[in-house]
Amino acid sequence: MRRPAALRVPNSLRECRRTACVIASAALLAPLLLVPVLGDDEVQDRLLQDAFADAAREYHVPRSVLMSVSYMQSRWDAHPGSPSVAGGYGPMHLVDGGKALPPAAAGAQGRDGAGARPPVGAAGNPDAGPAESLPGHRVQPADLERAARLIKVPAERLRTDAAANVRGGAALLAATQRKLGKPLSDNPADWWEAVKHYPGTRDITSATAYANDVFDVIRKGAHRTTAEGQEVSLAGNPRVRVARTPDKKRPKEVECPADLACDWLSAPYVEIDDDGAYGNHDLADRPRDEKIEYIVIHDTESYLPNMFKTVQDPTEASWHYSISSSDGHITQHVRTRDEAWHSGSQFVNARSIGIEHEGFLTHPGTWFTEQMYRSSARLVRYLAKKYDVPLDRQHIFGHDNVPSPTADSIPDMHDDPGPFWDWRHYFDLLGAPLKATAGADSDMVMILPDYVSYKPRFTGCGKDGEPCPPHGSSAVRLHTEPDEKAPLIQDPGRKPDGDPSTEDVNDLGSRVSAGQTYAVAGRSGDWTAIWFQGNKAWFKNPKKHPTAVGAAGRMVTPKEGLDEVPVFGRALPEEDAYPEDVEEPTESPLPYRFRAGQRYVTQARVDSSYVPRSSFVSTPSPVVKGQEGYYEIQFGHRLGYVRASDVDIVSNKSAAAGPPPAQKGGTAGR
Repeated sequence: MRRPAALRVPNSLRECRRTACVIASAALLAPLLLVPVLGDDEVQDRLLQDAFADAAREYHVPRSVLMSVSYMQSRWDAHPGSPSVAGGYGPMHLVDGGKALPPAAAGAQGRDGAGARPPVGAAGNPDAGPAESLPGHRVQPADLERAARLIKVPAERLRTDAAANVRGGAALLAATQRKLGKPLSDNPADWWEAVKHYPGTRDITSATAYANDVFDVIRKGAHRTTAEGQEVSLAGNPRVRVARTPDKKRPKEVECPADLACDWLSAPYVEIDDDGAYGNHDLADRPRDEKIEYIVIHDTESYLPNMFKTVQDPTEASWHYSISSSDGHITQHVRTRDEAWHSGSQFVNARSIGIEHEGFLTHPGTWFTEQMYRSSARLVRYLAKKYDVPLDRQHIFGHDNVPSPTADSIPDMHDDPGPFWDWRHYFDLLGAPLKATAGADSDMVMILPDYVSYKPRFTGCGKDGEPCPPHGSSAVRLHTEPDEKAPLIQDPGRKPDGDPSTEDVNDLGSRVSAGQTYAVAGRSGDWTAIWFQGNKAWFKNPKKHPTAVGAAGRMVTPKEGLDEVPVFGRALPEEDAYPEDVEEPTESPLPYRFRAGQRYVTQARVDSSYVPRSSFVSTPSPVVKGQEGYYEIQFGHRLGYVRASDVDIVSNKSAAAGPPPAQKGGTAGR
C-alpha cells in the first residue's frame, strides 16, 4: 500500500514507495516513528493532493500547471467511473470517445412542462455546431487510451483511480510539451502552448481562453473540497504572467467579449401564415425603447444540435445565446437589441437576455462543466457591463426564478437550471461573490449553503420517486414549522388543488436558492423563518453549518391601513396609459397573500411598461409606458412585483421582522 506523503518521508523512500519495494532496515524506519502519524481522515484528505505532487515530479511537469489544468477540467472532482457528456473521466478529464453519453443516458426532460424542450430533430454529436465548418484549430483531446499507454496501466484504471488518472494527465502534458519542441521546464510560463492543446478545444479562440483561464488559476491559486470530500489547495503565484488574445475574425452580428469563441446562427424573424402569425422573436430597439434589466440563465434539457434546429424553426421559441457543455463555445442567435422568446413571460422577455446552457438539470456532474460556467460568466460580465445590469440574484436569475405573468400560467413555468446549478461558484466567476453583508441577527438573510457539502435529498432524476444520487446543491427546503418532520410549504399557484410539495427535483414549491435574499420572520434554535409567498416558512440554519448568512438592504411592507396588497408577475401600466388602438392586457394578481406585517426584500424599483407585439411588422412596435411604479421583490422561489403606491420601504435593522407588535400605535414596517 502507498504510504501517504504527509508522513514526509525522504525522496528516496518516495521513489521506493512507487516501485512497491519493502524497507526492511530498522535503522531506516526508526526516524519515521518520530513523525506524528495523521489520522485516517487526514490521510484520505491528502491523497489527491499527494497524487498531484507525485505525478508532477515523476513527469517533470510544474505542479501548478498540472493542478490548474485539472481544476479547469473538473474542479478536481473525480466522479470515479462516471464519464462526462464528452466521455471524460477523473480529475484530468481524460477522454474515452467511445464512452460519450448517448441521448437516452443523458437524463429525462422535465415533466409536466417543467423545463421541457421540444424534441426537434435527431440527437447527434454534442460537439456539433455551426463552428464545425469554420477554419480553426482542432487537436486531439486528452485521450484516455493514450494516457494509459504512456503510464503503462490498463485504461480501466484511469476511469476509476484518481491517482492513476492524474498520472495519465501529467504524462500527456509532458508528451505534448516534447512534441512542441519545448523543454520540461520548471517555469509554468513555458507550458502555455501545451496547456492550450490539452483539452482538444475545437478552435483557436476557445483554446486560448482555456489556457488563459488555467494561468489565471495559477496566479490566483485555489482551494476546494471536492465532491468526494477531499481538501485540495494550490497556492497562487502572481508572478506568472502569460495571457494571449488570438486574432480571429468573427461574424459582424456577434456581441461577445474578444477573448471568447463566439459564432452566429440566426433565429428567423419571418411571417409564417396569411393571418400575420410570425416567429420566432420580436424586433425591438433596446435599450432605447426598453431597458435591459435581466439576464436569464437556462439549461437546454436537450442536446445542443437539437437546440440549434429549434432556434432556426420560426414556429419554435428563441433565445439570444447557446453555450456548449463540452468546451464552453458560444453561439449567438438573436441580437441583444431584439426580444427573444425564452422566458415564458413577454414582460421579462422585453427586459432580458436569455442564455441557454447545454445540459440536463438532473445530471449536473455530466453537463455543468467548468468551461461552460466560465464562458457563461465571462459573457454575462460583458453583457452586464454593457447594459448596466446589477450583478445580484434579482437581476441575474434562472428560468426557474422568472415570475409567472398570470395566475393560470404558474403550473407551466419552467424550472431550469434547477437545484444543482452552482450559483455561489457562478457569482464568484462573475466577480460578485455571494457573501454576508450584515450580522447574524440581521432581519434579512441571504440563502447560502455550502454547495459541495450541502446535499439535500431529491427524487426523480431517473424514475419518479427514486432518490437522486447525492450531489451538492444551491437549494434549501422550507417547512411549515421548525422541524424536519413538519410538512413542506405548499404552493397554491403551482398546485392549486392543494397537493403537497415534494422532494422531486422539478418541484419548486418549497425551495429557496443560493443568493436569494428574504426578510426574517422568526428564529428558533437552529431554525430560521422567512416570509415566503405569504407564509412564515422555516429552514434549518445551524451555526456550525449555516445555510444562510446575514444580509443588508431594503424591504417593502404594506402601507398602514392595508390588510394586504396584490402581488403581480409583471409590472403593467395603469389603464390611462394605453392608446386607443392598443388593447389593455388583463391584470392577473398571483394567488398568494402579502399581508400587513410581512416583509419582502427588494433590490430594484421598476417602471411599468407593455409592448403590444402581436403581429408581423418591419419595425419595432412602440412601448406603452405608465406612470405607475413597482418594486421587484423576492416573493417566493420566483420574483414578483408590487405597486409602489401599495407599500412602504423598510430599512434593514438588527431585529427580526415579523407581525405588527402588540402595542398601542405599533405598526410593522414604519
